[in-house]
Amino acid sequence: MQWFVLPTVAAILLIVLYLIRRRRRLPNEPPLDKGLIPWLGHALEFGRDCAKFLLKMKAKHGDIFTVQVAGRFVTFLFDPHSINTVVSESSAKLDFRKYSLALMDRIFNLQLPNYDHTEERAMMKMHLQGRDLTSLTQAMFSNLKSLLVPDENGTTNSWKQEGLFNFCYGTMFRAGYLTLYGNAAVPDQGRTSKVKDKINSSETYKVYKRLDQLLMKLARSSLSTDEKKEAALVKENLWQMMSVENLSSRVNRSSWIQTYCDHLQQIGVDKDMQARAMVLQLWATQGNIGPAAFWLLIFLLKHPEARHAVQEELKGICFNQKMASVSQDFLNSTPVFDSVMNETLRLTAAPFITREVLQNMTLRLTDGRSYHLRKGDRLCLFPYLSPQMDPEIYEEHEKFKYDRFLHKDGTRKTNFFKCGRQLKHYTLPWGAGTNVCIGQALAINSLKMFVFLMLSCFDFELSDSKTPVPAFDTSRYGFGLVQPINDATFRYKFKTE
Repeated sequence: MQWFVLPTVAAILLIVLYLIRRRRRLPNEPPLDKGLIPWLGHALEFGRDCAKFLLKMKAKHGDIFTVQVAGRFVTFLFDPHSINTVVSESSAKLDFRKYSLALMDRIFNLQLPNYDHTEERAMMKMHLQGRDLTSLTQAMFSNLKSLLVPDENGTTNSWKQEGLFNFCYGTMFRAGYLTLYGNAAVPDQGRTSKVKDKINSSETYKVYKRLDQLLMKLARSSLSTDEKKEAALVKENLWQMMSVENLSSRVNRSSWIQTYCDHLQQIGVDKDMQARAMVLQLWATQGNIGPAAFWLLIFLLKHPEARHAVQEELKGICFNQKMASVSQDFLNSTPVFDSVMNETLRLTAAPFITREVLQNMTLRLTDGRSYHLRKGDRLCLFPYLSPQMDPEIYEEHEKFKYDRFLHKDGTRKTNFFKCGRQLKHYTLPWGAGTNVCIGQALAINSLKMFVFLMLSCFDFELSDSKTPVPAFDTSRYGFGLVQPINDATFRYKFKTE
C-alpha cells in the first residue's frame, strides 16, 4: 500500500500548502477574482477572447479589478481619466522593461544583457522623426510606387483578384522593409535593381508571414510539438536573411538601421544576437502597418460615402502617382482621411499597455479613489475597451463613422467626454506616455500614401459586394492591430488614361 500512501500524502500536502498561501484580497486592494482553477485561474477564458472576458469582469467588479491568469495576478484599469496616472508613473514603481525583455526572449530568442530601453528610444526618435522623417517618407513613397505602379511595358487593363489582407500586408511589409533595410542592388542598375528588390522583399515577406502566424502561440508558450519545430526553422531562415553579412551588403539602408547595428556592436552583442535583434525590429516596424492598411481599405469598400469623401479630398490636394515626392505639409492637409484613419484605429487597435509593479504602491485615480497594488503583480490598460469602445464616449460605438473625428465645419475634432469631463486620451492606437510609438509619424505617412495610391491608380472592389467586414481573430488581442479571422477577396486593375 506504500505506493498508494505516498502520492496521497504528497497531494494532501500540496492542497494544504495551496490553502495556506492562496491569495486573499486585503483592505484597499482592487476586487480580486481568482477563478475556479488553482494557479490557472481565468487563463483559458482570457486566452479565447480577452475582450469578452474583461467586459464580463468589468460588469461584475467595476472599472478596476485583479484577476489570476496562469499564476500571475493582473490588475486591469478601465477608467480613461486615470490613464495618464499609469503611463506617467515613475519606472521605479511601474516598469515596462521586465515584461518586454521576457517577450523578446520568448518570441525571438533574443537576450540583450545591456539593453537600455531609454537609450534605444532616444536613438529611434533621432532617426525616425525630424529631418530623417522626410527622407524615410520619400523612400517609402518611391518603394510603394515601385511595388504598386506598373512600368510602361507592364501596364495592363485586366482585372486581378486576390485576398485583400494578403495584398495590403504584403505591399506594406515589402515597401517598409526596403525603406528601412535598403535595396538589394545599387540604384544605377535601374530596372534590374527593382526586379531584385521585388524578388527579395517577396521572399522575406513569405518567411516573415509564417512567423507572424505563429506569433501569438509563441508569446503564450502554447505551440504544439510540430509548431515548435516549424517556428525554429522559420526563425533560423529569418536570422540568416537579417544577418550582419546580408544586411551589410545592402545599399540605401536607413540611418536608423545603420545606427542600431553600430550600437549593438558597441555594447558587445554577438552576430547571432544582432540578427535576432534585426528580426525583432522587422516585426516591431512592420507588424501592425499591414493590418491597418487592410482595415482602412475594407472600411472604405464597405462605406461608399467614406470613400467618396476621401476621393474628393484627394482631388482638392491634386494627388497623383506621377508626383516625384510628397511633402509633410501635403500629408498633413487631409482632415477627412485623418478622421477615417482615427475611426479605423479606434475600432481595430487593441494593444495592452502593461507595467510590472516593482514595489508595493498606492494607485491614485483622478476621482479620488486609491488602491494598493502588490509588488510582483502586473498593471494593465486595454484601451480597446476603454476608451475606444466605451458607449459613454462614442455614440453607436460599434459602428464605423468616417466623420466621427470631424466637426461640422470639417475641422479636426479632438474633444471627447466621459462623465462630463474632457478626456486627454480618447484613443490610444499608438500607446501613451514613455512607451508611445516613436515611428507613429512614419506609419501614418506610409498608410496615407498607400491608400492615396490605391484610390488614384486603381479601380478596386470586393469580388462579392455582399462580403461582410471579417470578424476579428480574438487570439491577437493585446498585440497591436487585430487581424481578420479570414481574408476578403477583392479585384483590382490599374487605371489607364
